[in-house]
Amino acid sequence: MPPLDEYKPGQAFPGVIGRTFDVSKPAWPAPNRAKPGTPNVLFIVLDDTGFGQLGCYGSPIHTPNIDALAADGLRYNNMHTTALCSPSRSCFMTGRNHHSNAMACITEGATGYPGSDGYMPFENGMLSEILLQNGYNTYAIGKWHLTPSEAQSAAGPYDRWPLGRGFERFYGFLGGETNQWYPDLIHDNHQVEPPATPEEGYHLTVDLVEKAKAMIADGKQSAPNKPFFMYFCPGAAHAPHHVPKEWADKYKGKFDGGWDAYREQVFARQKELGIVPAGTTLSRHDPDVQDWGKLSDDERRLFARFMEVFAGFVEHTDHYIGELIAFLKDLGEYENTLIMLVSDNGASAEGGPVGSVNETKFFNNVPDDVHQNLAEIDELGGPKSYNHYPWGWTHAGNTPFRRWKRETYRGGTSDPFIICWPKGIRSKNDIREQYCHGIDMVPTVLDALGIEPPTQVRGITQSPLQGFSLKSSLDDAKAPALHITQYFEMFGHRSLYHDGWRAVCPWPGTSFTESGLPFGAPINYDKLIELDAKGWELYDLRNDFAETNNLADKERDRLIAMIGMWYVEAGKYDVLPIDSRGTLRFTDPRPQISEGREHYVYYPGTQVIPPFAGPRLLNVPHSVSVHASVPKGGAEGVLLAMGGVDAGFSFYMQNGKLTYGYNYVAAERFKVQSAIPVPEGDHVLSFEFVPTGQPDIAHGKGAPAAIKLFVDGKAVGAGEVPVTIPLLMGLSGGVSLGHNAGSPVMHDYESPFAFTGVIRKALIDVTGAPIEDEEARIKAYLAAAMARQ
Repeated sequence: MPPLDEYKPGQAFPGVIGRTFDVSKPAWPAPNRAKPGTPNVLFIVLDDTGFGQLGCYGSPIHTPNIDALAADGLRYNNMHTTALCSPSRSCFMTGRNHHSNAMACITEGATGYPGSDGYMPFENGMLSEILLQNGYNTYAIGKWHLTPSEAQSAAGPYDRWPLGRGFERFYGFLGGETNQWYPDLIHDNHQVEPPATPEEGYHLTVDLVEKAKAMIADGKQSAPNKPFFMYFCPGAAHAPHHVPKEWADKYKGKFDGGWDAYREQVFARQKELGIVPAGTTLSRHDPDVQDWGKLSDDERRLFARFMEVFAGFVEHTDHYIGELIAFLKDLGEYENTLIMLVSDNGASAEGGPVGSVNETKFFNNVPDDVHQNLAEIDELGGPKSYNHYPWGWTHAGNTPFRRWKRETYRGGTSDPFIICWPKGIRSKNDIREQYCHGIDMVPTVLDALGIEPPTQVRGITQSPLQGFSLKSSLDDAKAPALHITQYFEMFGHRSLYHDGWRAVCPWPGTSFTESGLPFGAPINYDKLIELDAKGWELYDLRNDFAETNNLADKERDRLIAMIGMWYVEAGKYDVLPIDSRGTLRFTDPRPQISEGREHYVYYPGTQVIPPFAGPRLLNVPHSVSVHASVPKGGAEGVLLAMGGVDAGFSFYMQNGKLTYGYNYVAAERFKVQSAIPVPEGDHVLSFEFVPTGQPDIAHGKGAPAAIKLFVDGKAVGAGEVPVTIPLLMGLSGGVSLGHNAGSPVMHDYESPFAFTGVIRKALIDVTGAPIEDEEARIKAYLAAAMARQ
């Protein structure tokens, strides 16, 4: 077929328009094509994976497929992130600093300031948006965590969901984590249920890889020469550490020597591999980490099992990443795919000193219990657990560095980073030492592809990129690093890198033990002045890779200059005000689309309401009323639930009886039930939650409450919940009507435990008004409340 005449948008029509077709000449708007030979781009973003937790970075955890990417490409030993997930991911996608992206914290911890409100500005275009307008297909798979938490419901707005930021397809979850067995899934712009159950062999990572392969195949079979950009982000290795038991069992006995033995083993291997310089000193045993030799036999057995599960989770993830890479090879696309693999921060300490069978405890200030952990040791990794390992393994996972996620020592900010592009990089299996940061990924991709950063994206003038291209280092190990200065701030923990030196101001201190302060301790103005005078440390990274020799006293002038430089960077990138409050930031009110609501009406057959877009029911009086019909013979199932296996409540019928179940962070479950079954017919089924005391949030206790059950306004049962959730009603699952979406809140039923009658509407009332003891009045109240919502 002869070539068609084409013209670009904005150009004059070059054909001829006559009075009839036979004296006319056609021309066509040119399709948006990438340059011939343009590579695919694949970002693989691991979660909470430390510098010493991949095989090619010295770990005993088997990661043969990731190791193969490193062998076919480059490993960087000087990559840095922000020390937290949403902020780092915003850097990976935009090439701008996290405060410039309004991502000072994770989206759940947003506050009302330009650098931290969670609304990523459209002036900071994402790589997906740039490549889309350069002829790419764009796909996002897995974790997103870049949409404001209050904007994650079906009401939107959708402009900061993946499809609103340049991705043509999305399959994954919007929040920071999800249950790997019962995930909260979004397909494009709507919720979907997992295609199978855990009993049927479902696991999120497997599902994500299958969807990733299908998206790539969809595009390539129709347009083989059209490149794709895929942002592939499994939930691993973020808690919950969920993995089939056989993968964890592969590591039985492998960690019985404890975390210090792991550190020594990994450190020796890192020096052997050249990942750390030969003269590096291993950072000290952390004061917050227990002495393995002083633990009881039961504690060692428990803690080793936590790590076996985590290792199995990492290897399981590596296996399925290998399936994705093998698929690219089968398609003939691997050689010309620019792959960047990175973690979003260092290993996570959210499991506390003894580990946790429920990570939600951390977000509610609830201490973990060794005895509960031991009792549930056989459930670790499975659907009934929401587990996270102890912070001894966190410290070990960040070998050779000190500390961890949420802190800006190198343990929190230094991460594995692999670049593999067989067709585009001559060097193989090499190590690069150039300083780099997550904001350098976008400039590197654009430079490698020969694409100029656009001045406009979708008609919006773009801000300058703040990162630097690493292209010069791809084939030249001695190329000078272009990234000379980089600030860090996370929860008041601050640092600054400049030309081989690093100044660090740790908060709440060098450790919790040494400072006597917990995570989330507040920094007021006077404390900040004191910290700037006395709290900064200084390290010469050219000779001290692991930050072990504090030169603050010997290099006082340099330190003072770097403190001043930190404030210059803070002013430039919207870092202030400093907010160290930790999980208390989750309680800050945020603008809602529908303001001032006291009544929330829900309908059957609708999507789950995400936690931050739903009613706030913690520590306040509230009631739930469900208008339902019970068939002849009675009904079973969930009327309304909020939360999942990690925390929440469920209002349901069991054995025909009205039941209220409360899951206090999986540490205790309470149940209140009616004395007699609910008769057949049309009813309003209700419960009241009335606080009977004050919450003790600092110690992980919400307000105790009295519970009353009602059928048509008549009391049918009562009971007490002596302790409730103080801060966060679970990390996965939201409000679901007519079934328990996701994992089950209570242990006496299996999800979804759908209601076998008919539900018409439900009302959640947060006014504290009591339910009247009259059938007619409660129905009128329900109808009126629904009308004025």
